[in-house]
Amino acid sequence: MRPTEKAMPADVPRGERVADYLDSRLGIYKAGSLVRKIFPEHWSFMFGEIALYSFVILLLTGTWLTFFFEPSMAETVYEGPYKPLQGILMSEAYASTMEISFEVRGGLLIRQLHHWSALTMIAALCAHTLRHFLTGSFRKPRELNWLIGFVILILIILEGFVGYSLPDDLLSGTGLRIASGITLAIPLVGTYAHMLLFGGEFPGEDIVARFYSLHILLIPGIVAALLITHLILVFYHKHTQFRGPGRTEKNVVGEPLFPNYVAKAGGFFFLVFGVLALMAGIAQINPVWAYGPYKADQISQGSQPDWYMGFLEGALRAMPAWEVVLPGGYTLSLGILIPAVILPTLMAAVIALWPFLEAWVTGDKREHHLLDRPRDHPTRTAFGCAFVALYLVLFFGGANDILAERFHLSLNAITWSIRIGVFLVPVLTYVLTKRICLGLLRRERDKLLHGRETGRIKRLPHGEFIEVHEHLDRQAQYTLLSREDYAPLSAPEQTLNGVPNPQGRKEMLRYRLSRWLYGDLVPLPTRQELREAREHHEVALNDRQSTVEGQKLTDKAH
Repeated sequence: MRPTEKAMPADVPRGERVADYLDSRLGIYKAGSLVRKIFPEHWSFMFGEIALYSFVILLLTGTWLTFFFEPSMAETVYEGPYKPLQGILMSEAYASTMEISFEVRGGLLIRQLHHWSALTMIAALCAHTLRHFLTGSFRKPRELNWLIGFVILILIILEGFVGYSLPDDLLSGTGLRIASGITLAIPLVGTYAHMLLFGGEFPGEDIVARFYSLHILLIPGIVAALLITHLILVFYHKHTQFRGPGRTEKNVVGEPLFPNYVAKAGGFFFLVFGVLALMAGIAQINPVWAYGPYKADQISQGSQPDWYMGFLEGALRAMPAWEVVLPGGYTLSLGILIPAVILPTLMAAVIALWPFLEAWVTGDKREHHLLDRPRDHPTRTAFGCAFVALYLVLFFGGANDILAERFHLSLNAITWSIRIGVFLVPVLTYVLTKRICLGLLRRERDKLLHGRETGRIKRLPHGEFIEVHEHLDRQAQYTLLSREDYAPLSAPEQTLNGVPNPQGRKEMLRYRLSRWLYGDLVPLPTRQELREAREHHEVALNDRQSTVEGQKLTDKAH
């Protein structure tokens, strides 16, 4: 025994001995504050958990698939049990995918579980991002964590596309052909990037092997590191929560991480796992045997990408085939460059930079741990819904041929509807969403001042019939009154002591943007207005009581 170690009495329980042994080496006693960390409860918080659990399932199933998949484009003749493809020349990547699907026990189930988990994770990440945007949880001190989450979303979308391309079937090969065209359309560096990616002219012989390395090593490793960082920052900043009684910017109301939250999270993990396994068992997805191996001179009719790439497909189909020839004979393919490079870049930039833009416009440097309801910030909510509307219009544009075939419509009419809808639908969505949010805020203000309708009709002494209103209870009043009362910036001074303001243009831009964000918000009732409303309610209540008592005396007299 080392001199620094203390001998423990013989009657100390074995569990305490083990705990002391671990504490002397790992410091587990100091982790008590972490395991008792409080987490709030709300159904919308589960989107992030679904994404995390789907990623765990992706790692497990993906590891299993690597034992059987052959990432090679070397040609081989198929001699497996699927008779329609017997004797067909194909790549070893496609042949190994067929082997996993038809010859490896449980292979098709694992393949489909892997694919469904990928789609579910991307959907959960999109919903998770939208929830953060609509509730304002990206504000200080969580701007960097917002960027981390955004990078995770982009990497997972890229990871899904790379994995979708590995089987080398006709459908994924069509997607790769589109990716090749998009890469070549990038000015100046497009051809170099294409050669680096494909190892030569399309389709080349290296793309599957290169994508395989990206799919199983590089991208998952980066995503795992970012996820760990993301969760550490969630612990460090503490979890956000919705406003309500007892909830402030300096506390968290909820349940401790251990054992409550851990037990619920463990059960929810197995629930997600079970639902995905059920989907993998009964819902067919990506039947590569129905498409056949990829041939550069073939394309499958009605080919559709996975849903998360549908907006890009729709943008390409809706964009006219414009080209511009620059001096020197250099051709810009605007029909590809605008919808597939510029538009996605602008959409991604808006998502990534919004927290910094809003903070710059408002000048708000405070820490925010309480969430907004979507209606509390009508302009932000309307903008987010308009963004989703744009995405959905492009998404349906990617299925214009399917829509034309199934509903017996004109393909050209659908394409023109998408082109018009790209500009019209987001604007209408913005206006309607903002009107709805403002209407809800006005309704809440009316409830605070005049109470809620009870459905009881009262007749006044002079014969007028009115509906009796009741004031909200204290908890409901607190929840409605605790929302942030935003206000636009004051108009800047154009001159300072007779000298033009050197920051005048920038300040005017901030002023106009702040007017856009907060200019037409419904203000909260003032203390005086609430006091007058309360007094009016009490007077009306006393009148009602006196009327009832007078009626009783009259009845008694009769």
